[in-house]
Amino acid sequence: MTEFARFFGLSFTALFPVVNPIGSALVFLGMVGAAEGSVYKSLARRIAIATALFLLVLDVAGATVLKVFGISLPVVQLAGGLVLAAMGWNLLNQKEASGTSEPAPVVPDSSSLQSKIFYPFTFPLTAGPGVLVVTLTLSAHASRGSLLHIVFAQAGVISGMILMCVAVFIAYAWAPRITAKVSPSTAHGILRVIAFVLLCIGVQIAWNGLSSLLNTLTLGS
Repeated sequence: MTEFARFFGLSFTALFPVVNPIGSALVFLGMVGAAEGSVYKSLARRIAIATALFLLVLDVAGATVLKVFGISLPVVQLAGGLVLAAMGWNLLNQKEASGTSEPAPVVPDSSSLQSKIFYPFTFPLTAGPGVLVVTLTLSAHASRGSLLHIVFAQAGVISGMILMCVAVFIAYAWAPRITAKVSPSTAHGILRVIAFVLLCIGVQIAWNGLSSLLNTLTLGS
């Protein structure tokens, strides 16, 4: 259960800054426009489900992809950790936005919105390239050790992903209300704290991968 809790927290904390539900809700609000609340909730539910399936496929197929390209887990940990650290650093030094997005005044057609569930609402708006790197890194990081360790670790990762998708649903479904109540300065301050945590997580994952590579060199000499 310790591994489950650790990877659950790691998964959710690492995914939250790159998914950025509040920030993505601003973009989502502008793309959907002046639609009814029921339309927002319907779209949010389908996007959350599509995102969960997308992340699950990445997590399950991650090890297979590594084998096909001959990439070792420590290398993925090192590269993925560096990418996460870079994302955290960029978010930490990101300038505060001077304005907010406004919804379009034209009421969109419902069928046209439904056709955009996967692209662009799920990918790349919700789960962009950064999410791909994070998920692949988490999958590699949770696939090491004994069978029991892998089961609990992967269960933690998947649970963190599901919770992340719940956050996406809440942010998207109530996008007009949330974006009206959360001030830009408050969202900016929350993002700073999350960015620092992401930076620390990236450094830790990179160090784990580097340590494994160094141990390989030591054993080989």
